[in-house]
Amino acid sequence: MRWDDFRRSDNVEDDRGGGGFGGGGGGFNLPVGGGGLGIGTVVVLGLIGWALGIDPALLISGAEMVNGGRQSQQYERRVDRPAQRTGAPSDQMGNFVAAVLGNTEDTWGKVFETAGQQYRAPRLRLFTGQVSSACGMASSASGPFYCPPDRRIFLDTSFFDEMRSRFRACTGKGCEFAQAYVIAHEVGHHVQNLLGILPKAREAQQAAGDRAAANRIQVRVELQADCFAGIWANQSNQRWNSIEPGDIEAALQTAAAIGDDRLQKQARGYVVPDSFTHGTSAQRQRWFTTGFKAGKVSACNTFAANTQL
Repeated sequence: MRWDDFRRSDNVEDDRGGGGFGGGGGGFNLPVGGGGLGIGTVVVLGLIGWALGIDPALLISGAEMVNGGRQSQQYERRVDRPAQRTGAPSDQMGNFVAAVLGNTEDTWGKVFETAGQQYRAPRLRLFTGQVSSACGMASSASGPFYCPPDRRIFLDTSFFDEMRSRFRACTGKGCEFAQAYVIAHEVGHHVQNLLGILPKAREAQQAAGDRAAANRIQVRVELQADCFAGIWANQSNQRWNSIEPGDIEAALQTAAAIGDDRLQKQARGYVVPDSFTHGTSAQRQRWFTTGFKAGKVSACNTFAANTQL
């Protein structure tokens, strides 16, 4: 992946080593009592959240809503302490993240401008270990996530090491593009938020009536974010010639490694389709490819009634 010429974003908050704690940090309480989710369910959802998805708080919240819990979680808007450093970090990994984020800003800025709209970029907070957000407390075990009330992406870059060692999602230099795909996926959730898709999806989950139906909506949310990541790859390559041989294959390998079916098969030896929240390996590959080939938002309507996932 050629990224040296990418503009470095000033929207990076570097809180690595700070632990993410501070006065006034946002948080959520795990539901207890009648109708609440059991701790086993919470753990499972946390593990699913590892795979590139939205903050596990969102998964748990959605599951709680359709579970009929009387103590459903609510987002809390609180002012958390500023990150220790703001702007493009100087170390190699931080520089890479700032470059990719800057490129997504330039790419989506152009897409929105073409549609007569203004793109409002998210902030990205680098952290180590644990972090507080308006969606609650999260740890590095949750994987990267996007918090809609914060309009922030949260990333512990140790996840990139896990991609290589634990998930075997990429090898060699191809890992750079796979890592960029991870960031672009989370930016895709921000685009969904700007377009009003995430709020509508949450309303649909509340009205779904059962957890399996709510999960199917979540799958469509995640696959659309994969498709939006494909749009970024397409537009970035057209403007900056950023893709090198093997990069797309690396992204597809990563998408396959984090499919619900593959993760569940590895974890327990069998799959439960009704519990999928991100899509199968084949679906994730298909929708990234769809976005990459088409390069336009209209190709990414995973919510159309006649759309085959």
